[in-house]
Amino acid sequence: MILLNDPRVRAVDIHDCGEPLVEITGAPGLLLDDRERDPHGSWGRVRTGVLARLCTAATKLPEGLQLLVIEGHRSAAEQQRRFEAYAEGLRRAGVDDPTELRCRTSAFVSPVEVAPHCAGAAVDVTLADPAGHELDMGGPVNGHRSGHEASCAMHATHISPQARLHRDILTAAMTAAGFVNYPSEWWHWSHGDRYWALLTPPHTAHYGPI
Repeated sequence: MILLNDPRVRAVDIHDCGEPLVEITGAPGLLLDDRERDPHGSWGRVRTGVLARLCTAATKLPEGLQLLVIEGHRSAAEQQRRFEAYAEGLRRAGVDDPTELRCRTSAFVSPVEVAPHCAGAAVDVTLADPAGHELDMGGPVNGHRSGHEASCAMHATHISPQARLHRDILTAAMTAAGFVNYPSEWWHWSHGDRYWALLTPPHTAHYGPI
């Protein structure tokens, strides 16, 4: 798996297309959760093209299912705070080697300089039923915060067949709309950022930090 701290990610060129951040609220087929609400409302915004692709992904779902967006844009300051907080938790758990610490932190929290959320290019998303209740995905969104690291990887092996089906449904819809998944987090999808560009020809990002 390519981690976000990989030098190949940092080496990707950015030719920012200049699209603004737009509000997710009110977009057809999408629900916005408020658990990651921030004082400036960043969590509820993404780039224009990302929102269009999210709406496309919603149309790819089986009837009765909806996309529940947990978080979109994130400020650089908040990204750095989360990176340092997760790294500190690993230090307290006995991870002392700087290289290992950065790798293990980057599995769940991107270094700020390449963070897809800071570009307005990433969404944390799950599936919901018609009433807005989250489906069983085999583990919670942001499970690394609650001790559920083993269930976070998209291809975790111990989840139930029902949870696997739900992950496959989410994957089919998001992939069809042009998103790529960060494999250590089943809920994290991005388009147009450096990580996406590394995996997608012509390998140039069109969303930089915003």
